[in-house]
Amino acid sequence: MSVSWGHRLLASVLSALASAGLVHLAMIVAFWISDSSNAAIIGAAHQYFLSATLISFVIVFAFGVFGLLGRWWGALVAGVLAGLVAPLAGTSFQVVSQGVPIDDTFLPSIASTLLTVNFGFLIVTAAVVPTVGRLVYRSLVADDRSAGSTDRVALVRLPAKNLADGQTTHIDRSPVDTDLADRQWDAYVAAFTDHGWTTQEVPYAERLADSVFVEDAVVVIDGLAIIARSGSDERRGETDGVEEVLAARGYPVERIMSPGTLDGGDVLVVGTTVYVGRSSRTNADGIAQLRALLVTRGFDVVAVPVTRALHLKSTVTALPDGTVIGHDDLVDEPRLFARFLPVPEREGVAVVALDDETLLMSEAAPETAELLRELGYDVVAVDISEFEKLEGCVTCLSVRLG
Repeated sequence: MSVSWGHRLLASVLSALASAGLVHLAMIVAFWISDSSNAAIIGAAHQYFLSATLISFVIVFAFGVFGLLGRWWGALVAGVLAGLVAPLAGTSFQVVSQGVPIDDTFLPSIASTLLTVNFGFLIVTAAVVPTVGRLVYRSLVADDRSAGSTDRVALVRLPAKNLADGQTTHIDRSPVDTDLADRQWDAYVAAFTDHGWTTQEVPYAERLADSVFVEDAVVVIDGLAIIARSGSDERRGETDGVEEVLAARGYPVERIMSPGTLDGGDVLVVGTTVYVGRSSRTNADGIAQLRALLVTRGFDVVAVPVTRALHLKSTVTALPDGTVIGHDDLVDEPRLFARFLPVPEREGVAVVALDDETLLMSEAAPETAELLRELGYDVVAVDISEFEKLEGCVTCLSVRLG
C-alpha cells in the first residue's frame, strides 16, 4: 500500500515546520544566553536566522515529498544539506540586501560563517531533522498507511556482530562485508515500512551469527506460533526472544520437540496447503509434528524433498495468486506443486508479497524481476548480496505476521 499524496504533503509540511521551527527557536535561545540574557538580542537573532530557517523548511519539505524522510539516511542527508545550504544562502541574502558588494572576498567570508555564527545552525539542523523531523514524518505516514489496511507486522532481527561466521552448506564460503550487510539490512527493513508494514525487532542475539535469519526460528500459521527446532545445534538458541515477542502479541505457542527438527525456512504456505521441505535442517519427525498441529486447522501438509539447497524457500516461493516459482536446478520435484513457474535465475526464486500487487526480491535477479513485472506485479528489488553469501534470501530475514 502506498501513501496518499495528500497525506505525504501534510507529513512533509509538518515535519519541515517542526524541524525548522525547533532549530530557529534553539538559535534564538542560544544567542540570548550567550548575550547574558539580553532581551534585545532576540529580535536581531530572529531576523538574522529567518532566511536560513525558511530555506531549511523548503529543503526538508522537498525531501519529505519524495518520501526520503521516512528513511534514516534520507533524513540525515536532508539535515546535513539543510544545515549547510540554508545558513549560507540565508547569510548571503542578508549581506546582499544590506548593499554589500559581491567581490572576490564575498564567498570566502560567507563560507567562514559556518565556523562562527552559523556553526550552531548547522549542528542543530543536522541533529533535529533525522530525529524530530523524521519522527513527525513517520508517525503521520504510518497513520495514513494503517487507515485502510489490516495490521501487517514483520518481525526482524539485527545482524549479529559475528555475522561473517554464519554457516554455509551448499555454497562455497565468501568473505562477508558486515558494514555493507548492516546497510543492506536497513534498506530491507525500509522496504517493508515504505509499503505499509510495521516492523518489530526481536531481541538482538549478539553472538549467534545466523540469528538475522529470524524466519528459521518460528512458523506462524493461522494465528498459531510454532517454535522451530533447527537441525543445526548451533542455531537452536535463536528461538530465545522470538517466543516472548509472539506471546506478548497474543499468539498461542506450540513447539517442535526432540527428536523432531524444523527450520522455518522449510515451510511455504500456499492457501490451505503447507509445503514442508525435508532438508538437512528439517527431518521426518519434525514434519509429522507440524502436520499434527495443522491438520485440525484445515491445512494439508505436503512434504517436499530438498537436497540441492539449504531450505525449501531457497528453492521455491509463491506469488500472491498461488503460483509457485523456482529454478529448475534447485527444485527436486516440481510436480508436487499445483502450479509451478520456472524462473531464469537462482536468486529469483525467493519473493515476499508486500501486498497483492507488490513483490520484494533480490536485485541480483533482474531477468526474473522483468518476468514478474510482465505478469502484472510491481517489483521492489533490494541488494542482499552479503546475506546471499550465507545462503540467505528475502524471505528468511523476516517473519511476516499479516
